[in-house]
Parts: sequence; C-alpha cells; structure tokens
Amino acid sequence: MITTLYEPFRHWSEGGSVYILSDLHFSDSDCKLMDPNWITPEEQLDIINGMVGKGDTFVCLGDVGDPKYVPMIKARKKILLLGNHDARGAYKDLFSEVYAGPLFISDKILLSHEPVYGLSWCLNIHGHDHNNLEAYKDGCKHINLAANVCGYTPTNLGKIIKDGILSDIESIHRVTIDRAVERKMKRNE
Repeated sequence: MITTLYEPFRHWSEGGSVYILSDLHFSDSDCKLMDPNWITPEEQLDIINGMVGKGDTFVCLGDVGDPKYVPMIKARKKILLLGNHDARGAYKDLFSEVYAGPLFISDKILLSHEPVYGLSWCLNIHGHDHNNLEAYKDGCKHINLAANVCGYTPTNLGKIIKDGILSDIESIHRVTIDRAVERKMKRNE
C-alpha cells in the first residue's frame, strides 16, 4: 500500500500497484496526425495488460478514445481524470471513479490531464503534450505520461515514489513557513 497517498486514494494501492498513463486515444483517427507512429488500440492494450494485473489500479489521465476498449484493461480498479476529448457520460460505467479536474492524491503529487504550472512544492503527473516540447518552468517538476511520449507504457506510481522522485521537492508546509519567516525578517530590518 502507498501510505503517503491521501486517505481517499489509498484504496487504489490495496492489493496491488497503481499504474498511470494518459492520452490513450483509442481508435482516434487524428493520432496519426500527431504522431505517424501511433500504435493500434490492440497494441496499446497488449502493453498495458503486460504490466497491469487484475489486482492493480489503472489511472488514465484523460483522452481515452473509443470506450469499447476500456473493459479490456485487466485492472481491478480503473480511474479516469477527464481530458479535453472526454465526455463525462461516455465513461461513467466503465471506470470505478471519474474526476473532472486536477487531483491532489498526496502532499506532493498532483494528477492532471494538462500540465499545471507554478507549483514548486509538488510533482505534476500529466499528459496532453504529445510532442513533449512543453517548456516547463524552473522549480516545477513534471512527468508527461502522454501515451506516445512514454512508449505507451504505464508508470508504476509506487515504484517512482520509492525511487525517490519526491525527495528534492519541499512540501507546501515548508515553503509556507519559509516564506512567513522571510517576510517577518524583512519587516524587522
């Protein structure tokens, strides 16, 4: 279990791993325009199901595409953050949980479809940027999991946390305290 997740999201990691991927765009004809090497839904499912098991949770950060492929993902739980191509009603019976916007799942982890800026105190895991050319601002840490950018391979959330991806991110609490101390020192000068 990933104990650093906020209480409402800990159940994602009960009995398995949490895998994240974005922008599947299953059967979206525009994908070949974005990336001429875009793979088929069947190839994507083979990659996803080669990693994600029946006890795991699969989180899609939006832009699912054709809903008929969602039941073919083997995960125990399927979570969706709606993307700019998703209609809420199209997926409500296919996902365990559906969220309409960015989601803080722990003190230092923000899940979103599009990149979010100005938050030096968290890791933003997102998709949407299919060229991986987004100019991320200094001090903001991002992981772009748009399917074509990350080789259509879901990322294991627990593994990247254990590997230390959050170690160089100061918490919002530390940032807030440091700013308050700095303001007080300036007033006392």
